[in-house]
Amino acid sequence: MDYKQPSQLQAVVLDWAGTVVDFGSFAPTQIFVEAFAEFGVAVALQEARGPMGMGKWDHIRTLCNEPQIADRYHAAFGRLPTDDDVTALYERFMPLQIEKIALHSALIPGALDTINGLRDKGLKIGSCSGYPAVVMEKVVELARKNGYVTDHVVATDEVPNGRPHPAQALANVIALGISDVAACVKVDDTWPGILEGRSAGMWTVALTCSGNALGLTYEEFKDLSLEELAEERARIVKMFEGSRPHYLIDTIVDLPAVIEDINARLARGETPQGS
Repeated sequence: MDYKQPSQLQAVVLDWAGTVVDFGSFAPTQIFVEAFAEFGVAVALQEARGPMGMGKWDHIRTLCNEPQIADRYHAAFGRLPTDDDVTALYERFMPLQIEKIALHSALIPGALDTINGLRDKGLKIGSCSGYPAVVMEKVVELARKNGYVTDHVVATDEVPNGRPHPAQALANVIALGISDVAACVKVDDTWPGILEGRSAGMWTVALTCSGNALGLTYEEFKDLSLEELAEERARIVKMFEGSRPHYLIDTIVDLPAVIEDINARLARGETPQGS
């Protein structure tokens, strides 16, 4: 049988925090700050946001590798943080995360209507996250109470390698029965999440305003002047450059127009790998 390229999208693979829930992506970042503080090491919220999108153990390891944070850890403990120290921080992070996840579980404004509209067009809704399964279980439960249910969920510890590796995105392809990775679009607010989609051979859409990159509440975002918003967008677009997203949009509400454009490109024979 000859290969036949898909002529339209079959699935959207969505991130969670900063993409569909938790505008500004505060649930994970704030807890990193609190977990480090319990060890007597100060980490600023903006520092904690740096590696967002990775699995949480890898995120903590990356933070501990930052020279300024490593210096603070050395000042507190007389040594640089080892992998055992990272595991101790992770083990403190986890119960804090589970305890406080509900504080930042609200759906991003317009997300549910947008996703329901995509379903009406025949798209399957996959999802993955930098959260481990024990946290995702609670995130999924809270989302269900708010009316959001995906067709599939993959946590970071359910695959051999989390982001920026493609495993979570590809696990969705398998579970959803998708015929070709080019028929999928990965939507995320972090560069590891965009790299995940790129390395999986998917179309990728980076969110500039609803997630970690902007790091504001919905109210703060809406209060930005046009000039401030333009400056922030320019900064965030530059930040995403290395991950090479196919599209950049403010929030998931802007996704349907992108879906239409990708379908037109697929119909013309274009592929995500060639873009």
